[in-house]
Amino acid sequence: MQYMLGDEWTIESAGGATGEAYFAQSKNKRLFLKRNSSPFLAVLSAQGIVPKLVWTKRLENGDVITAQEWLDGSELNPEVLQHPKVAELLGRIHHSTELLDMLTRMGKKAMSPQLLFRELKQMMSAQFSSNTKHFTIERALQFMEKHISEVVGIKPVVCHCDLNHNNWLFTHKGELFLIDWDNAEIGDPAIDLGMLFQRYIPESEWDTWLSHYGATEDQNLAIRMHWYMLYEAIIDYHRLQTVEDLYLKEQEIKAILTRVMRIIEER
Repeated sequence: MQYMLGDEWTIESAGGATGEAYFAQSKNKRLFLKRNSSPFLAVLSAQGIVPKLVWTKRLENGDVITAQEWLDGSELNPEVLQHPKVAELLGRIHHSTELLDMLTRMGKKAMSPQLLFRELKQMMSAQFSSNTKHFTIERALQFMEKHISEVVGIKPVVCHCDLNHNNWLFTHKGELFLIDWDNAEIGDPAIDLGMLFQRYIPESEWDTWLSHYGATEDQNLAIRMHWYMLYEAIIDYHRLQTVEDLYLKEQEIKAILTRVMRIIEER
């Protein structure tokens, strides 16, 4: 990569799980480089969702290097995700037909709640022996199965699927970007909303946040968000190893169930 830019550039790893991202700097320019980034990046850049794409180059070995503006800024603190700008940007993403068309042309299919649930149930059956009953997980799976009809047939959108606060970039110029689109899928917007609300948005702020996003909370949306909250929580539970972490995740699952049962009772 050094020969491609020239000796006047210094390049260092930007970290990350893949090791394919780099910072490059010369006297006059700074760039963020990535190897084999998704072609989806060009559409995201054109819509101002990620920092501007400067150039794309294909190497002799077939690898593709993309260069984006390297902007001065910082990751959002968790509490800042309550800001209206976050809701407005996510709403713009979910309502973008251009993003949806691009992911569809790339071969992405809409996520199937039925398939997700079937795989989840098989995974948990393998984890717990036939002689072991886990009441909280059983209740969660029963709820998901009972209400699966309410999460099918939803108009799909582009979902980021990894709305950790570290993936939101706020620049010193006041610009907001959502980065790291490697896990993007096509599915119910409740996937992203449930993830954000469970981790970062107090329940008392849900209505206000959704108004900036461009929606109103109704019982169907609430049930769908909680359905995906349970899905993510059970996946996390499956990955945990220590007794203490398992206990904390179990309490989270109980809290989700309590909230959603309250919503159902208010019908």
